[in-house]
Amino acid sequence: MLSFRVARGGLGETLFVSSAATHPDALGEPPHRGTREKLQREGIPLVPHRARLLTRADGAKYDYIFGMDEENRRWMRRILNGYEAKISLLLDGTPHPRDVADPWYTGDFEQTYRDLQIGIDALVARLYEAGKIPKLI
Repeated sequence: MLSFRVARGGLGETLFVSSAATHPDALGEPPHRGTREKLQREGIPLVPHRARLLTRADGAKYDYIFGMDEENRRWMRRILNGYEAKISLLLDGTPHPRDVADPWYTGDFEQTYRDLQIGIDALVARLYEAGKIPKLI
């Protein structure tokens, strides 16, 4: 979703967005069928993607590293030893910090989508206010 928002806002040359797993369970797998269906309903194109594992090198490469829940944060701290200052949860910067609802367990892709929208909107607003990006539509 963030990649789509960045591309739609014309920031593909300014921001680079990537996704990585904190645990090897789903390595090499495509996005879940429920995720693909929800993105299709929202008109968000699904780029070819296979799960990859977060590496310590990602800590040096990225300015911000977001997890979806506390379990992600614990794994990210282990993997990214030395880069902990870059780690936060996507919803930490919102008025109601919490874990993003995990559809793997809940089956509720609608709630996960809403959580992601809230987190991405807050992130984009913070980047804009900090002068790191122009205002996105």
